[in-house]
Amino acid sequence: MPVSTRKSHSRSKRTIDPYHHLRVRRKRTQRESPKPLEPRSDPTLEDVFSRIGNPDSELFTPDPFQLDALRAIQKTDCLVTAPTGAGKTWIAEKAIQLIHERNGRCWYASPLKALSNAKRVEFGDIFGHDKVGILTGDTKENADAPIIVGTTEILRNKLYEAMHRGEDLDYDLVVLDEAHFLGDEERGVVWEEIMIYLPVRVHMLLLSATIGNNREIAEWLSSLRKKECVIVEDINRPVPLYPLFFDPPGTITPLLNGNKLHKVPADWLARNINRRSLRGKIPPFDRIIKVMRTFNLLPAIFFLKSRGECDAAVESCTLSSDRGNNGFFEKDLDGILDRHPHLKSHKQLHALRHARVGAHHGGQLPVWKSAVETMMKKGYLDVVFATSTVAAGVNFPARTVVLFNSDQFNGHEFIPLDATAFHQMTGRAGRRGQDNIGFMMVFPGKFTDLDHIRKTFFAKPERITSRLRSDFSMVLNLLLSHTPEEIRDIFDRSLADYQYRKKQGKTRLWRDFIRHLDFLKAEGFVDGQNRLTEDGIWASQLRLDQPLLIAQCLREEALPCDSEALLAAVIAPFAYDRSSLVTISRSSLPKRLKKAYGRVLRSIEPLSQRLAGAGFETAPLAIWVAAAIYGWAAGMEWDRVIQRSKMADGDLAMLISRTADSLHQIGSLKESHPQVSARAAAARTAILREPVVFD
Repeated sequence: MPVSTRKSHSRSKRTIDPYHHLRVRRKRTQRESPKPLEPRSDPTLEDVFSRIGNPDSELFTPDPFQLDALRAIQKTDCLVTAPTGAGKTWIAEKAIQLIHERNGRCWYASPLKALSNAKRVEFGDIFGHDKVGILTGDTKENADAPIIVGTTEILRNKLYEAMHRGEDLDYDLVVLDEAHFLGDEERGVVWEEIMIYLPVRVHMLLLSATIGNNREIAEWLSSLRKKECVIVEDINRPVPLYPLFFDPPGTITPLLNGNKLHKVPADWLARNINRRSLRGKIPPFDRIIKVMRTFNLLPAIFFLKSRGECDAAVESCTLSSDRGNNGFFEKDLDGILDRHPHLKSHKQLHALRHARVGAHHGGQLPVWKSAVETMMKKGYLDVVFATSTVAAGVNFPARTVVLFNSDQFNGHEFIPLDATAFHQMTGRAGRRGQDNIGFMMVFPGKFTDLDHIRKTFFAKPERITSRLRSDFSMVLNLLLSHTPEEIRDIFDRSLADYQYRKKQGKTRLWRDFIRHLDFLKAEGFVDGQNRLTEDGIWASQLRLDQPLLIAQCLREEALPCDSEALLAAVIAPFAYDRSSLVTISRSSLPKRLKKAYGRVLRSIEPLSQRLAGAGFETAPLAIWVAAAIYGWAAGMEWDRVIQRSKMADGDLAMLISRTADSLHQIGSLKESHPQVSARAAAARTAILREPVVFD
C-alpha cells in the first residue's frame, strides 16, 4: 500500500481564498478600504419594505397539505414535497404521535448527526425525553425507546441485521427526512437500500423541499412495495420571497423585472460582462451589514464560496453591533461557555460577542457550530457567514440570504449552482411565524453570474437519479440472508433498474455484483455454493468503506491489541476520505506507532495489489493521519493535535468521528475476535470526548 508524505499541490486555483489579504494588518486594510457605502434603495421597493415585520400572533392552523399528508400516512406510504419552512416537520410530529398513542414504535432518519441531535431534543420536549432515543455513529442512548432518532446508515444496518435473523423490523413508521439525499452521489445508495429493504408493513413518510421528479419516485415506490405511495405537494412558500440586488455603491434594487433582470443589475452585467476586473476585490462586509440594518433586512445568512472566505469575513467585521437584547444574549452565551470551556479561547468569540456575527462551515468544531446555531435561532446574531452546507437540513432561518457566488464546490471542482442547492439555500429566507416577507439578495462579484441566478430562480429542482451500486459491505450483508438469485431480484426492483427500463436499457448492477462476488470467493469470504464462509460472516459486520482490508488485518492478527491509542491510530487512515496530504517527519514519530503502522501495511499489501489488479480502487493510508489520532487517543491537548496535524478543527473532529464508527464495527466482533473487539470499544471511548462530542 503506497504511503504518501508529500504536500499535495493538486488543488485548483479556483480554491485559493480570494479574500486572503483580509488577514493582513488592520491599518493596511483600512487604508485600502473603499469609500463608505451610502444606504439607498430603489423607490419601487418602498412598498415591499413596508411589508417587513412580524405577522400577527394567532393560533396555529394546519395547512390543507399537512392534513392531507397526515391522513395518507395513516393508511400507506406518503411522499411530501413542500418548500423549506412550510411545516413538513409538523406532519412527522403528528404522525409519530398517532403511532406513539397506539404503543407503536417510530424511527426518524436524518442525513446529519447534528440534525439527529437537534431532533432528539425537539421530540424529547414533545413526547418526553425518556420516550426518545438516539442512534448515530457517535451516540447510542435509550436505544429501546419507542421513538428513535438516528442516521440513515444506522437504520440501513438495522435492516441488514433484521434480514439476517429473518425477523421483522420492530417499527411501525419510518420517517426519511431530507429525502432528496436519495440522489446524493456518495450517500444516495444508503437511502435507496432502506427503501428497498424496508418491510411493506412499515409505513414510510418521505419529506423534502427539493425533488424534481417526485411522481417518478412515488411510482417506483408503489411498484416496489406493492402499495400506493401518495404524493402530497405544496408549492407555496409560507413566507413569500423577494429577490434583491445590492449595487456596490450601496443601493438596493430589485433583482428582477418579471422574469428578466431589472435595469440596474442588467446594466451592471453589461459593464462587467467578463468580471475579470473584479478579481480580488473584497466585499465590504461591515458596510453591507450596515446598509442592510438600515432597511431592516437582518438577520441574514451570507453564503460564501469557501471556509476561508467565511473565516476571513468574520475577521473583517470590526464594527460593534448596536443590539441590546436586555442582557439575555450575554447570559445565554456565558452559559454555553461555562458548559464548554474550550470555546472561551475560540478565535471567533470576540466577533460573535461584539459584532454579532459568526461563521458556520465544515471546518469548525461541532460544538462551535452548535453554539452559532443556538445564538442565531434565539435571534441574537445579525449575520452568519456560511458555506452552502448549512442549507442541508439545519434549521437555520433568517430574514435574508445573501449570495456572493453563482457556483458551488462539488468535492472536486466548482460547478454552476444547481436548482436543488439554490432552493435549499434560499429556503432559509423568511421565518414562518416571525416574518411577513423574506429576501434573497445578490451581491455582484467575480464569481457571480447574474443571468444564471435569474434562470435558477425560476427553475425546478433537478431530477433525482439512482446512486445504487455494489460494494463489498453490501454484497457480504446481502449474502447473509439472500441467494444470488434473490439479490438479482432486489436489483431488478431498484430505482436504478426502474429508471433504466424507461430508457430501454439495463443497469450494470448485476454484472458489478458478480465481479464483487467472484473476488470474495477468491479471497475465501464466500464458498463455491455462494454462501458466506466463517470469515465472510464476521467480515459482513464491518460495514465500512474498506471492509476487506480491515478483515485482512484481523486475519493476519496485525491490529495492536495492547494499546487503545495504537489501535485507534492504525484504524484512522482507513477512515480518512480526503485527498489532502501533510508532510511529516517519520523520525519524529513514536517507534511503537511506526512499528504498528508498518505491520498493518505489510499485512494488507498483497490484498491491495490483488484488489487493484481486479479493478477495485484502494486509497493510500496516510501515516500523518495515524499520528494525529495517536496523539489525541494518548491524551494530547486538542490545540496541540491541531497544530501538529495542520488540520481544521472540523476536519479533525470528522476524522475522529469516522474512526470511532470504524472502531464500533470492529467492537461488534465479540464472538470471533474478543480481544481486539474489547480493545476497539476502549479505543472508541478514548477518542470520543470533548470537544468532539458534547452534551
